[in-house]
Amino acid sequence: MDTAALKAPVVYPVGAEKWILILTAISCAILELLDTTIVNVSLREISGSVGATTTEIAWVVTAYAISNVIIIPLTSMLSDYFGRRNYFTGSVIIFTLASLMCGLSTSLWTIVFWRFVQGLGGGGLLSTAQSIIVGAFPPEKISVANAIFGMGLILGPTFGPTIGGYITDNFSWHWIFFVNIPIGIVATILSYTYVKDRPGATKPKKIDWWGIIFLVVSIGSLQYVLEEGTADDWFESHEITALSIIAVLGLIAFIIRELSIDYPAVNIRLYGHYNMAMGAIMNFLLGLMLFGTVFIFPLFVQISLGWTATQTGVFMIPGALCSAFAMPLVAKLLGKGVNPKGVIMFGIAMTFSFVMMLAFSSPDSSERNFYLPFILRGFGMAFMMSPILSLAVSGLNPKDIPQAIGLANMIRQLGGSVGIALINVYLSRANAVTRGNMIGHINQYSVQTSERIQLLIQNFLSKGYSSTEAEAMANRTMDGLLTKQQMIVSYNHGFFMIASLILICVPVVLLIRYKKGGKVVAADH
Repeated sequence: MDTAALKAPVVYPVGAEKWILILTAISCAILELLDTTIVNVSLREISGSVGATTTEIAWVVTAYAISNVIIIPLTSMLSDYFGRRNYFTGSVIIFTLASLMCGLSTSLWTIVFWRFVQGLGGGGLLSTAQSIIVGAFPPEKISVANAIFGMGLILGPTFGPTIGGYITDNFSWHWIFFVNIPIGIVATILSYTYVKDRPGATKPKKIDWWGIIFLVVSIGSLQYVLEEGTADDWFESHEITALSIIAVLGLIAFIIRELSIDYPAVNIRLYGHYNMAMGAIMNFLLGLMLFGTVFIFPLFVQISLGWTATQTGVFMIPGALCSAFAMPLVAKLLGKGVNPKGVIMFGIAMTFSFVMMLAFSSPDSSERNFYLPFILRGFGMAFMMSPILSLAVSGLNPKDIPQAIGLANMIRQLGGSVGIALINVYLSRANAVTRGNMIGHINQYSVQTSERIQLLIQNFLSKGYSSTEAEAMANRTMDGLLTKQQMIVSYNHGFFMIASLILICVPVVLLIRYKKGGKVVAADH
């Protein structure tokens, strides 16, 4: 890059070109965010269609999240290497093609593979869209750019479950992927026409292929261990043991590689900054809470309480809108110099209250029992997200902030993937333990059990069934009632586990350093 190019004035798009560019970028960001949550309310239908268990179907979510984790920190480097226009357009094409293949999939591992590919394209869309929107405005109007991108961050996850639920109930789960195709085709044409390369960007002379390989190997192996450990009896399995070792060695090799070269794929040296390290822990826990609760709640209400996918999706909108309402308030508080540690603590308290309320659900629980918890969750997440990222990047060199934000996004996504896997492991064990404890109370010596079975038998006899049929149906009914109670208790335990993890945030927040009187600007996330 020559000196003249560096001194050349930056030209911003104007008129129709500017708004077409912004609309294209924000539409792609919303599309990517929609697909992080759109499948959550449809997991039961997908698992039935492809013959997968509850544990296995989690891979449809985690495959997408893991590929996001891999690509997000690499996006800045790849964008400079291929050129922003080529990289963004290529990401749209990959995302659209993978969406088509997901909808056409007929087996679990086929859809998991294409969800992984879709996540690679989606991660590129989200990260690059933010730089496109910010680059379309001069510095004095940066708040307008951030507000537009913030709308995308809110709209995508908010309406994903609702759209997914409506499509699943009225059409089929395949169409939650097919709807991306026409939007993707239009976005491909518009992005190639209007997106420009980043001003001042220099093409990396080398790509850190070994760093990328080590990153993929370590995260992929770790995720497999977390997903399949329960089914394979953990370290009793040679495969699980081997992959655990590979995950650890891959992570060590990745760290050594990134610290020993001057063109790292991911600049992990930034974690030498104290608050950046504390922020990584907070972002990991935040991802675990955010994605974990979004994963477990739809399964809970659909399997245990019999909600439809549409009902589940619509219910989750008010809580997300509360987050949208609270974010400007949080930004205003931080701008006035309010201690961000206090803001985060307030968010932790509300989020903890939300999860604890869910941990006391019963077979009689209905929508009205969950409105207040989800309002608290909406405000709690808003009060935690922006201050955590802002504190983590405070004090960094301005040129390192984009990489720092990318690392924060990666850690948060990884926390979500690990959270979903851990919740599945926990629920599998909780179901077995809970059923074992409950079934011991159902026997011929229990007065309550005998009375309930006799009532059921009399009910079936009155409907014309023979005594043998009535007794068999009464036993099956009792087993169904036991299973429902068992599932509810197990999910309550799962919510309680998440609540316990939230409390880990408290000492971490207290360890974060903050200079009194300083102002922290709410950062995008």
